[in-house]
Amino acid sequence: MELRLSPTTMPTTVRPTLAPRLSSSQVTGGADGGFSGALKSALSSVSAAQNDATRLQREVQMENPNVSLEETMVAIQKAQIGFQATLHVRNRMVQAYTDIMNMQV
Repeated sequence: MELRLSPTTMPTTVRPTLAPRLSSSQVTGGADGGFSGALKSALSSVSAAQNDATRLQREVQMENPNVSLEETMVAIQKAQIGFQATLHVRNRMVQAYTDIMNMQV
């Protein structure tokens, strides 16, 4: 699983030389940009890592000589770490939503 920040999702303080070049669609989050695009990308990456780990695990159980146990264990750990990170993000989002809903207007 690779989570990389593209130039449009990096904070402006990290990339001050690129700040004047942003268009209004990039600043407001465009169709694929912003938080929702990054979240969808991260979720699909975690899903792909889990599917890959499951496939490798099945191949090891069927004693495929082309798949090593070490490669399978690394893939399983990557999928597990990605899933745990996803759970942490979800929990933070739920907590933020709860905090906002409990605010008095």
